[in-house]
Amino acid sequence: MNDFILIMQKRLKFLMVLFSLLIIVLIFRLAFVQFVNGSDITDKAYALWSRNIPVEGQRGIIYDRNGKPIVNNKLSPSVALIPRQIENKEEVASFLSDVLEVSYEEAYKHVSKHVSVELIKPEGRKLSLEQAKRIIDKNYRGVYLVGDTTRNYLYNDYLAHVLGFVGIDNQGITGIEYIYDDYLMGNSGSSKYFTDAKGNALSQLYGLYEAPTKGMDIYLTIDMDIQILLERVLENTNARYNPDQILGLAMNPKNGEILAMASYPSYNPTEYQKYDQEIYNRNLPIWMSYEPGSTFKIVTYSAGIEEGVFELDEHFYDPGYTIVDGTRIKDWKAGGHGDQTFLEVIQNSCNPGFMEIGRRLGAENLFKYIDLYGFGKKTGIDLLGESKGIVFDLEDVGPVELATSSFGQGNSVTPIQLVTAVSAAINGGILYQPYVLKEIRMPITNDLIYEKKKNAVRRVISEETSDVMRYALESVVAKGTGRNAFIDGYRVGGKTGTAQKAVDGVYLDNNYIVSFIGAAPMNDPQIVVYVAIDNPKNTIQYGGVVAAPIVKEILQEALPILGIPKQADQIEKELRWGWDTKYYTVPNLIGLKRKELPPVYYYKYEFFGEGNVVKYQSPRPGEKVTEGGTILIYLSRE
Repeated sequence: MNDFILIMQKRLKFLMVLFSLLIIVLIFRLAFVQFVNGSDITDKAYALWSRNIPVEGQRGIIYDRNGKPIVNNKLSPSVALIPRQIENKEEVASFLSDVLEVSYEEAYKHVSKHVSVELIKPEGRKLSLEQAKRIIDKNYRGVYLVGDTTRNYLYNDYLAHVLGFVGIDNQGITGIEYIYDDYLMGNSGSSKYFTDAKGNALSQLYGLYEAPTKGMDIYLTIDMDIQILLERVLENTNARYNPDQILGLAMNPKNGEILAMASYPSYNPTEYQKYDQEIYNRNLPIWMSYEPGSTFKIVTYSAGIEEGVFELDEHFYDPGYTIVDGTRIKDWKAGGHGDQTFLEVIQNSCNPGFMEIGRRLGAENLFKYIDLYGFGKKTGIDLLGESKGIVFDLEDVGPVELATSSFGQGNSVTPIQLVTAVSAAINGGILYQPYVLKEIRMPITNDLIYEKKKNAVRRVISEETSDVMRYALESVVAKGTGRNAFIDGYRVGGKTGTAQKAVDGVYLDNNYIVSFIGAAPMNDPQIVVYVAIDNPKNTIQYGGVVAAPIVKEILQEALPILGIPKQADQIEKELRWGWDTKYYTVPNLIGLKRKELPPVYYYKYEFFGEGNVVKYQSPRPGEKVTEGGTILIYLSRE
């Protein structure tokens, strides 16, 4: 009996020790799980219960050079479904079918899917506020709205080809939106809901919101006031001449900053799907390549001056044609210009005169400058779709090719190449790389992240030659074919262009690209404007007739926008009888008595106010009045 009791006691002690060890192991295991693996297990549990609904980050804002917003974002929420929470699937599917304008069958597929979160693409993305309100009012269980935005192009179709557009997921597709997408794109966040396996909300757990981040803001070199001006003028030009297409470009010649760029026809980036790809994929100022015509003569003329092959006052006789290697090449003016100086050669845009300059330069020299000015290769502007044009290979240049190249025929160029080249001709001789991006800044804090600096590619001509070119081009506007671009009080220089269009190697009849490139003020050029009109209808197709007045209109408004004051020392315009309006300088009349006012013959006075002494006058002293115009006189008693 005693032995049995001892055995039982031993067994009991063994069981107690074993049980104690098991408890100790269990305690250690629980401690390990709680304190070592606890956070990992909790995270796994949260991951199992959580339902993430993505929230896209906002893209950065695009501003012009003066800080005016061009593109921002507007609220446009999207629909997210948690199908297991949707109770009456038929009713919800019918409702979504009506709101989102999809078929009932399609909507029912979405509400019935065996997934934790369902997004309806694309119909459920970027909803209008009216659609969002209807969904909020119904408040169906399992149907959620999440924060989302769409791009808001504040100026509609203005600057569209430069800006580009974004896709349904806010990713950049073309233009600035694509090129700088990595900077503009914000990081996505999410809204988290916690549910059990059946989709029921876990009331003891609160949802979490991971805020998305905003993309960086971009500042362009564009001046929206000048951009609006340019596009308004092009729209009026289209209405008047019904051309095949139009383009315009404005640049600061001192650094390559693009101030305005436009193609017509344009498109609205928010509705790009409604347009042919040909419209939104072709930014004409950098894509279009064509023979430039007489605007190219600036290259030949500056090369001739730089190489010293002629003097401005040297005489040249133009019979109306030049015979080159047995080929008779005509001047644009029947009968020619007769005896003239080489300054008059560029004023009159005389083709034989430029063929003579080309002959004196020789093919190797002329094409050296064509290369230095950047023709035949891309400028490197930070936009998509730039062409490089087509330039003769030097070994293929014979006497005829040399002659035609000298006055802008045979080689094809892009507008951006032409504007950068002319800028180099008048800015002191430096070719600058054109660009559109000015700065990248952080959102909210506005801290500067990146600033684009001007890039001087190379020197093309000397400062002395550039001085002569400014004088010569101002003479073209004051006394030559560019008279229609003359602005009283501003020193405008420029060159006309009338280029034949070739199809399959054959030039078309009565179908030209007419153009004008103008710059101001010519003593210190701060803006170059180029406009080209493709096949204007119901008009004489000359650059001086069609394009020069358009550039004049742009410059007339753009110069005050840039804060450039009028100047009194411009070259006087040479008037053509029956064509040009004569201007007279207004004398200082302030302080004179009415009876002391000088007699007038070419304009008249109009009086306002009571009294006998001139208190104010308009135009002001030193300004000009047109022949037959009126000076407004305001009188007072003292």
